[in-house]
Amino acid sequence: MRSTSALALLALAIAIAQGCGQGPESSQGSTQNPAASASLPTPNPATTPTRPWFEAVGPDSGLDFRHHIGTCGRFYLPEMESGGVGLIDYNRDGRLDVLCIDGGDLDPSQPRPPRHRLYRNDGSWRFTDVTEASGLRVSSGFGMGCTVGDCNRDGWPDLYITQYGGNRLFRNRGDGTFEEATQSAGVAVDSLSTSAAFVDYDTDGHLDLIVVNYVRWTPETERECFSSGGRRDYCSPLNYQAPAPPVLFHNRGDGTFDDVTREAGLLRAFGNGLGVATGDFDQDGRVDLFIANDAMANQLWLNRGGGRFQDDAPLRGCALNAVGVPRAGMGVVAVDLLQRGWLDLFVTHLVGEGNGLFLNEKGAFTDWLVPDGPMAGSQPHTGFGVEFADFDNDGRLDLYVANGRVKLGQRESDPTQPYAEPDSVKRGLGDGRFADVPFAGLSREDPGVGRGLAIGDLDNDGALDVLVIRRDAPIRVLRNRAAGSNHWIALRLEDAHGHETRNAVIRIEAGGKIFWRQHQPNQGYASSQDPRVHFGLGSATQVEHVWIRWPDGKAEDFGSLPPDEIHTIRQGRGTAAPGEFGW
Repeated sequence: MRSTSALALLALAIAIAQGCGQGPESSQGSTQNPAASASLPTPNPATTPTRPWFEAVGPDSGLDFRHHIGTCGRFYLPEMESGGVGLIDYNRDGRLDVLCIDGGDLDPSQPRPPRHRLYRNDGSWRFTDVTEASGLRVSSGFGMGCTVGDCNRDGWPDLYITQYGGNRLFRNRGDGTFEEATQSAGVAVDSLSTSAAFVDYDTDGHLDLIVVNYVRWTPETERECFSSGGRRDYCSPLNYQAPAPPVLFHNRGDGTFDDVTREAGLLRAFGNGLGVATGDFDQDGRVDLFIANDAMANQLWLNRGGGRFQDDAPLRGCALNAVGVPRAGMGVVAVDLLQRGWLDLFVTHLVGEGNGLFLNEKGAFTDWLVPDGPMAGSQPHTGFGVEFADFDNDGRLDLYVANGRVKLGQRESDPTQPYAEPDSVKRGLGDGRFADVPFAGLSREDPGVGRGLAIGDLDNDGALDVLVIRRDAPIRVLRNRAAGSNHWIALRLEDAHGHETRNAVIRIEAGGKIFWRQHQPNQGYASSQDPRVHFGLGSATQVEHVWIRWPDGKAEDFGSLPPDEIHTIRQGRGTAAPGEFGW
């Protein structure tokens, strides 16, 4: 048993580092890393941007999606987690199109299916709703999120939509239309699914699929819960005592799948799953799976080869926070925060807990907390969608978190939006340090109930734009105005046959600096990001070297590339990468 005084000291350190949280959902956060905090200076206020980073794009652009959760007033659990967004060049014209995931209405007396929408990017910030013409129609269910990937290797990106009441796979025909292939492909999941990711875990060149499930829930098992103020409210997942296992599908090689969950070992640990991130976290040459669980221990499924996985999160230090307490994991990204060649894990959490970073120290993780780290100041908010990206192209990763409550507080600043919170944007200062960008980079604060977040270059100008699905509200579309004259480069990765690949690791050298990225657009919360890998280069006018370690372990040097362009990189067209980089 831990002593009360020790826990009190740890809680005090957390409050000082993250900012004091308010509200009834508060719980213990993570502990501070003294060595790291001692070596990092406090942020310089002069580095805070003096002009807005983003410009809001309105529905007159054609992106007029509005998310709905219904009006039955029963506080059904799926209503609180609904809402994802996917970036997909479905017609391969070089412009990112937008898929928006709706909720629907769970009222048993008058159920309404979700109205998911697909918007074609026509260029110049004009979009056309092509949902009906494309065949993306869903007649039942309650929408949660989506993921994007070419699962049958025909060169056209497909869509997998997670829902309560049956997930859906839509196969891209290549003529601007989709056909539903859920049953024929063998990827039906009838659960409360949230996030999903296409990942080639056995490196056979075919994208497999991991689907994360939240709670084994039905309207009949719904419970009556109340806020701390005594008002009817949404329940915690712990009220149901029904954690749901993930589902792992293996691609047979022809676009059809086998459910290998049991054989892979993923039934050994259950959780209330919300987010998923994939990557080679122990650098053994195999892609692993991390699942962020709500109010339960996270799972790090290490790939042992031969189609077998083992949950090593407790031993590796990323199951619980440093105090040994599970947090409410929502969204998660695998990111090399300190640019060392090791993938860290950043997880968004509930108000009072603060977002958390598990720093990867050669395969073992530390619950890392410093006064000016990416988690600082997050304690008053509940985070969902999350992504690191270099918005100002200065060569340092920035952070965007879509925030929104899941429980009522004792006080709300706006009674008409009791769950609304402002999003958070932080500017990267280097060495793991960050500074707040006021009003999430806008000219004024605009709170909402943020859920799914997707970041991508919608106008191909080299500056990354932002889309946020907000629960029961219009989509938030932000055009990037932060990049200025800084340089950039983006890479579109293909395997030796010209097909889509995942989880390649990229190392580039430009302007005397080294930058690391992983290629995996399926992460965050219930959303899919720009499939191209983006680097901000600052003032560098040339990329001296591009090295890529492909998912099959082969590493190549693609030499020098000019900046301010989108380059297509195909496996097998480079030269062997030097061994001194650990490859």
